[in-house]
Amino acid sequence: MSRTPDIVPVLSRGKHRNAKKGACFMELASFLAGEPWSDHPSCTHPLLAALARDVNDHVGDVGRSKLGLLVPEVIGLTSDDPRADAWIAREAAMAALPIVASAKQGVAAVGLLRSERYLAFVEGRDLDDVSPETQVALDLAPNARDWARDFCGVGAFKAEAFRRRSAPAIVHVSVSGIAVACSHGREDVLVDLLASTIEKCQSWFGRPAAEVTPPMWAEACKLTLR
Repeated sequence: MSRTPDIVPVLSRGKHRNAKKGACFMELASFLAGEPWSDHPSCTHPLLAALARDVNDHVGDVGRSKLGLLVPEVIGLTSDDPRADAWIAREAAMAALPIVASAKQGVAAVGLLRSERYLAFVEGRDLDDVSPETQVALDLAPNARDWARDFCGVGAFKAEAFRRRSAPAIVHVSVSGIAVACSHGREDVLVDLLASTIEKCQSWFGRPAAEVTPPMWAEACKLTLR
């Protein structure tokens, strides 16, 4: 689409058996991608899709109205780069750290450090090496930073479990923590998190946004209108 469309989809929370029951973010993506109706389509990186589902389900109707235009952006946005899960998890934890309740900041900091540790492992760097952006975020929450360093120092680092268990958990806990934060702008934080992560994935994966024709978009939008 070369311009802002005249109509946008009405997304709904949760999973739906078919379009007559409603559509969440990833279900609409599956339709636009020409895949069978599913909230787990193969057209999108699994963890990015998990982030989209979580954001879709943790914002209200106003928040979801801002997500619709992002749906075409995730079509074909996937990669087999082993760092992808850590990149996405790090974005979620980074967004959560400054906004979640103080009791949950330590969990967000742990997510940041574990993501950085996995990236360092894959890239052959020292496991304690972190990006400058992460270091700044941690230094702004020194209590959470110090607790997380102590926590991550206990036990062995299990790289093989990061993509399977840790990364999805980091994304889910980060989104749910932001959703209940004491901030009037928490929905905007979630929408911005998904939008910025999609944009960064397009750069990381070297894949531009998918082309969706106006007739295809109109058909998809009509599926969600009630």
